[in-house]
Amino acid sequence: MQFPVYLHLFGFRLHPHLVFESLAYTLGFAVFRRFRKVFGDPIPQSVRWSVIAAAVTGAAAGSKVLYWLEDPVSIMAHWKNIQVWLGGKNIVGGLAGGLIAVEWVKYRLKFQSRTGDLFAVPLCVGIAVGRIGCFLTGLDDATFGTATSLPWGVDFGDGIRRHPTQLYEIIFAMALVAILLRWMQRAYTPGDIFKGFMAGYSGWRLVIDFLKPDPVFFGLNSIQWACVGILLYYSRDIQRWVSAQNQEAVMLQSVGEE
Repeated sequence: MQFPVYLHLFGFRLHPHLVFESLAYTLGFAVFRRFRKVFGDPIPQSVRWSVIAAAVTGAAAGSKVLYWLEDPVSIMAHWKNIQVWLGGKNIVGGLAGGLIAVEWVKYRLKFQSRTGDLFAVPLCVGIAVGRIGCFLTGLDDATFGTATSLPWGVDFGDGIRRHPTQLYEIIFAMALVAILLRWMQRAYTPGDIFKGFMAGYSGWRLVIDFLKPDPVFFGLNSIQWACVGILLYYSRDIQRWVSAQNQEAVMLQSVGEE
């Protein structure tokens, strides 16, 4: 396989990143609309669209800021090149930026109800589809892992077999979809589905990014530090979930002993 793997559609030669990023947004929004119809949406429509607008704006800003912080030395070395400044994006930065923007808008609207649950699964789907494009782009996307001797290592074109971390993330995202769907079919506290997505994905990136050759600051790269911040933000919820699981385990054990 030669990277990038261009796609030939309707007589056009299309870059895989463009195709799958566009498909990720399209499918993600389609899943959101489907979930809104199936599960219902208690959020007033005016608030919902304000939240969506804030999420999109915040995500765009956050994805750029964290991208710049991934390798600030390289960014500053090419500060005159506008393509360097505008060329990249970052999923974790987008999630963090979207979260901050939505919370700010809700504060301005004096709206306290949770608004993110319907976004959790669509975001997972979007991430999984988008990562296909990242994988097919190869070295230019800079989302590959470190060198490996494992049999599934992939040579993206420089003669080095690397961890296909994009494929790992696709598998994780789809597994998280299954977990969230099962969670949604049970009684849950409003907001917990989105919190579970954010905590789960941040925990995943904190771990998997040890397999990426990114610049490290005090033992972690910038994405991992952002993930630490997100996990700390949701630490009370994580403790609540763990306590609930422990209580459920104790109750099941008591029933079994009876």
